[in-house]
Amino acid sequence: MPEGLRIDRPEVADGAALWRIARDSGKLDLNSSYSYLLWCRDFAGTSAVARSGPEGRPVGFVTAYLRPDRPSTLLVWQVAVDADQRGRGLAARLLDGLTARVAHEYGVTAIETTITPGNTASERLFTSYARRHGAAVETEVLFGTDRFPDGPHDPEVLYRIGPLSV
Repeated sequence: MPEGLRIDRPEVADGAALWRIARDSGKLDLNSSYSYLLWCRDFAGTSAVARSGPEGRPVGFVTAYLRPDRPSTLLVWQVAVDADQRGRGLAARLLDGLTARVAHEYGVTAIETTITPGNTASERLFTSYARRHGAAVETEVLFGTDRFPDGPHDPEVLYRIGPLSV
């Protein structure tokens, strides 16, 4: 971990900070602030937050959940890092730390995520994750542009990564 940072489980009190980090990323679909509060309450066990300094200020996060129909698969919903923390490998460390924890606690053997075409930062994050963990990557369009009812939206490409060696 970069000096002065630690990885932890999110708490409800972190919800507003996670919403702000997502908003300020400029890349993520921003969910309601309420959803980040719920996420920190209901999915803290399968999510992670990077904290800075003695006060533990959130500076990055990964939100994820176990797929109900595939409980050994972790679906990574969002990954975001504060602008002043980028370029330090924090997103990769958050993802590695989270998957090591959920592999141990829940028996996770694969991860999934969706990435819109052209999001090269996310493509690099997840393909390098697969390389580090000796896992294969399969991709397919999960939701085409025609599935989104609220106007133009890029397709969401599903990345399946596994089996993991964490």
